[in-house]
Amino acid sequence: MNLAPDTSLAVTQASQGMATDKINAMKKALSDKELARIDETAKDFEAMFVSEMMKPMFEGIKPDERFGGGKTEEVFKGVLLQEYGKLMAETGTLGIAESVKAELIRMQSNTLEIDNNGGITDAE
Repeated sequence: MNLAPDTSLAVTQASQGMATDKINAMKKALSDKELARIDETAKDFEAMFVSEMMKPMFEGIKPDERFGGGKTEEVFKGVLLQEYGKLMAETGTLGIAESVKAELIRMQSNTLEIDNNGGITDAE
């Protein structure tokens, strides 16, 4: 079946609207505590991801002998990268945490069902 471009667009927008409505219903079903935990988990994931992606950038940088170098500086570099990751995750500029959060909410919604009246029930 071929649909006119306007009809195809309308169908696509309607299906996206239904998906958005379902996600919004799931968000309402989740408690504020659960949403805060999901948000924290998503930000922690983004911070860890950014830290790991930055490690190769700092591998080639040799310690300045004026500051001592050695094992302590190696350990501090790891801590510094973790803090960089946390800072970048807090700013939300990369958007990884938002994508992870949306996926976690979607995964949570798989364990819940919306009945015909719009109520939320456990799928189990």
